[in-house]
Amino acid sequence: MISKNSLFVILLGCITGFQIHARDRILDYLEEHNLADNTVVLFMSDNGGLSHYGRGGERHTQNLPLKAGKGSVYEGGIREPMIVQWKGKVKPGSRSDQPVIIEDFFPSILELAAIVSPQYIQQVDGRSFVPVLKGEKRNEQRPLIWHYPHRWTIDDGPGINFFSAIRAGDWKLVYDHRKEALELYNLKSDTGEHKNLVTKQRETAEKLAVLLTEHLKRWNASMPVYKNTGRAIPWPAEILNGRK
Repeated sequence: MISKNSLFVILLGCITGFQIHARDRILDYLEEHNLADNTVVLFMSDNGGLSHYGRGGERHTQNLPLKAGKGSVYEGGIREPMIVQWKGKVKPGSRSDQPVIIEDFFPSILELAAIVSPQYIQQVDGRSFVPVLKGEKRNEQRPLIWHYPHRWTIDDGPGINFFSAIRAGDWKLVYDHRKEALELYNLKSDTGEHKNLVTKQRETAEKLAVLLTEHLKRWNASMPVYKNTGRAIPWPAEILNGRK
């Protein structure tokens, strides 16, 4: 009989092998048809690794030292590598620590395709990362935001179901909707998000809570509502100001 852990290892090996094979087929096709020099290949996961079931071992430890995994607003759920091949522009083996988010792909692809003055029918939230690919160094402190005002899966877990988060520079604020509580982490010194600094760094927490609230309101973002009372949960900025 195959244990759950062994079965997962077998499945993971099959999936990983398939992905590598598919990647190699794409790259080989580009080379064989003389398209590689005029094609930009972008590869990025949409989540961190799965951690809340089916992987064996203690839950939410599979992505250590990052906390939690897929579906979570903690780093294990939202921090993943991005790989780019752009011959003649991106130096093989080079690295960049500039954070990007999936919304950045749309304007970046438009720029890569040399689309001039595109006409949008919707608001574009992302920013092009093409300058970063070309080697430009940026000290960009724009906020990155994740908002999950819903139940994504039956199983709860750290940062999973009814959470929001905002990152600005090295600071990250997490909003637990059900507890109506905020957490603050410095990702430079605490990548694993173990030390909640919301009381020690209240001014930073307040700034991020206000910034998160402003963005959510501007986007007309949905917020959870308590079924028994019909009351919506407070905005992040209202938590530190005493409203409950």
